[in-house]
Amino acid sequence: MSGHYSILEARFYSDIANALAEGAEAELKAIDATYERIFVPGVLEIPAVLSMIVNSGKSQFDGHILLGCVIRGETSHYDIVANESARSILALTVEKSLAVGNGILTVENRDQAWARARVSEKNKGGVAAKAAIKMADLRQQFGFS
Repeated sequence: MSGHYSILEARFYSDIANALAEGAEAELKAIDATYERIFVPGVLEIPAVLSMIVNSGKSQFDGHILLGCVIRGETSHYDIVANESARSILALTVEKSLAVGNGILTVENRDQAWARARVSEKNKGGVAAKAAIKMADLRQQFGFS
């Protein structure tokens, strides 16, 4: 299945986001899928934009790849961003039966982020794309358009 995908990309850590996107794009190109990269300021904005896309009634996407990074800092903001974005994404995914690959990293430091983002290492962008592709296949299998 080729398909058409959105890549919702939090740009707060733009260098890490670019590495994640590199992995996602490679997986989509491998199956001849098309995609649109949609940039948002940070991880908390990803669920809002996903909701906008889905609820617009004009979504042409077969699946969605969510990319970004949350690095723990000195305050509890990390917990809020990590937990609330994940909660919102999961609720929307289940409620709307979406095909989503979640590649949002939640890490302690930049070294951990890079180890997960680099295509040559854990390639979490590619992993998220593979998940979205598989979920789109399943969504189609179960009769969703």
